[in-house]
Amino acid sequence: MSEIRVTIDRLPDQREERTVGTGTTVGQLFAEVFAGDRSNIAGRLIGAEGSRVLVDLDRQVADGDVIEPVAIDSADGRAILRHSTAHVMAQAVQEVFPDARLGIGPPIKDGFYYDFQVDRPFTPEDLKTIEQRMQAIVKQGQRFSRRPVSDEAARQELAGEPFKLELIGLKGNAGEAAEGASMEVGAGELTIYDNLDPKTGELCWKDLCRGPHLPTTRNIPAFKLMRSAAAYWRGSEKNPQLQRIYGTAWESRDALKAHLEFLAEAEKRDHRKLGAELDLFSFPSEIGSGLPVFHPKGAIIRNEMEQYSRQRHIESGYEFAYTPHATKGTLFEVSGHLDWYREGMYPPMQLDEGVDYYLKPMNCPMHNLIFRSRGRSYRELPLRLFEFGTVYRYEKSGVVHGMTRARGFTQDDAHIYCTRDQMSDELDSLLTFVLDLLRDYGLSDFYLELSTRDPEKSIGTDDAWAEATETLRQVALKRNLELVDDPGGAAFYGPKISVQAKDAIGRTWQLSTIQLDFMLPERFELEYKGPDGADHRPVMIHRALFGSIERFFAVLLEHYAGAFPAWLSPVQATLIPITDAHVPYLQEVAAKLRAQGVRAEVDASDDRMQKKIRNAQKAKVPFMLLAGDEDAAKSAVSFRYRDGSQKNGIPVDEAVAEIVEVVKSRRND
Repeated sequence: MSEIRVTIDRLPDQREERTVGTGTTVGQLFAEVFAGDRSNIAGRLIGAEGSRVLVDLDRQVADGDVIEPVAIDSADGRAILRHSTAHVMAQAVQEVFPDARLGIGPPIKDGFYYDFQVDRPFTPEDLKTIEQRMQAIVKQGQRFSRRPVSDEAARQELAGEPFKLELIGLKGNAGEAAEGASMEVGAGELTIYDNLDPKTGELCWKDLCRGPHLPTTRNIPAFKLMRSAAAYWRGSEKNPQLQRIYGTAWESRDALKAHLEFLAEAEKRDHRKLGAELDLFSFPSEIGSGLPVFHPKGAIIRNEMEQYSRQRHIESGYEFAYTPHATKGTLFEVSGHLDWYREGMYPPMQLDEGVDYYLKPMNCPMHNLIFRSRGRSYRELPLRLFEFGTVYRYEKSGVVHGMTRARGFTQDDAHIYCTRDQMSDELDSLLTFVLDLLRDYGLSDFYLELSTRDPEKSIGTDDAWAEATETLRQVALKRNLELVDDPGGAAFYGPKISVQAKDAIGRTWQLSTIQLDFMLPERFELEYKGPDGADHRPVMIHRALFGSIERFFAVLLEHYAGAFPAWLSPVQATLIPITDAHVPYLQEVAAKLRAQGVRAEVDASDDRMQKKIRNAQKAKVPFMLLAGDEDAAKSAVSFRYRDGSQKNGIPVDEAVAEIVEVVKSRRND
């Protein structure tokens, strides 16, 4: 047997060369190097040019290969685990429902799905049956085996799978085929993965797939099927409706348990559920999908959010603007939105003898008209325009999700016009302003994301984009926060920094965005007089701090699990009488609180005292003040806090002062 040299990349800075026999597989190499460690379920080939290609453990190594292990608990390892589990699920479905036809089954965040064409929707009982069959397949230890095939051979083998045949025809254009289709077809050769019986080697099942996969089904430690839903093939309502089954898979039973506990907590915090329970907002069917209505209590919270934001913007030198909800289409022709964003806009209304009017999807074109409405001097710059501007975007029904993905929402939108020399300092102070204001609302765990140009969906020169991108990068690096690249994620007119914030249970939300734009000032011919008396083009900075008020409201609602800090709570103090005779006394206490700006209510209902306490707890009121004969005689009240702790016999003036201090300090505990 001849020998070859390979390199094991244990860590980025620790490589080890090994001599092995020809025909050695990646799995055999790892077994020798990492004796006793069974966590590695795939390999990653590192090319001289920096490429990183995932491969199965049964791939034979070649002379000069540089390989690093992929552990099952890594991001790539979990994706391989979940994709392998999706195959097991699809096999189980076709064994239980022999007439089921296969769509696609990619890994997704924290799980996987697979789409099927079946004659009826799956039921919860079906999912239990499928899961039981999956357990049997996992226990059997079927081997995943990769096999290259020609396009024609693939068509012959998968002649009974119409959706797979369609994917084969779209090879090389997987991005157009369907979300997740790149797991099955790409620009290179096609491969099929066979599931083989471990004892006889006979074929149990097969699927078109690029891989890689786990060595065997027995390498799947823990999984669970979650739910089923309808989904259109290739994401288009013009295509057949399939049935999608979602599942999750993890590297251990403990990891699966932790994930399910996390999901249970997230479900408790779902803003749609809490919004209904706390009487904050609703989505009336008479109005339409994605168009929320704020109820009085929700409006109080929203108003507090807006008022504090207004105050901070005034202190930071912003000027307020208001713009209409609809405009002639020519405005968006100038801005470029009709060319690049038409699919995200509501269709036009033809008015004034055939003129197209659109509901505005963003405010920036109108702010440009304000800037252009008269001559501008360099002495006015930076000019900071701010608006709570309601916009409308036609999101597909399948992606509308409460207030985190709505069709009508209000942006706290700012556009800053400045000189080239002011640009870096303005961006730096703007990012500081953004992060400080988010902290004021109780969010403090951030990282930054830099979205860069998509060459196929952008305007402007390479030099302008390079300058704008590097400027944003340098500003972001000053924050001493993690900076993650988002290639191709920029808007068509410029790169952006987005603030990614973690909530109380560790979920990440994209909130504030800052975009640097050299393009729209050019398209709108914006100019200012410089100190040299000549006309100059300003730089434009787009900034949404909340993203949208609705979305930020939802994020805070889930972050606090409905228990808003006192300054944001719609009712800050509920006063509970021991008997009806104590209502007048507590009305006097409530009047003192209201005189200090505290939102206080006396519960004078017919409910018993304990029921009133439970009602206040369910409403997540920060402070409860109780009073009976002894309290009234001493001009005192008994405190009951949201966490259930109590303080008795507190003089009324002290109680009022404590509540006022907590509210006015805007503490977020």
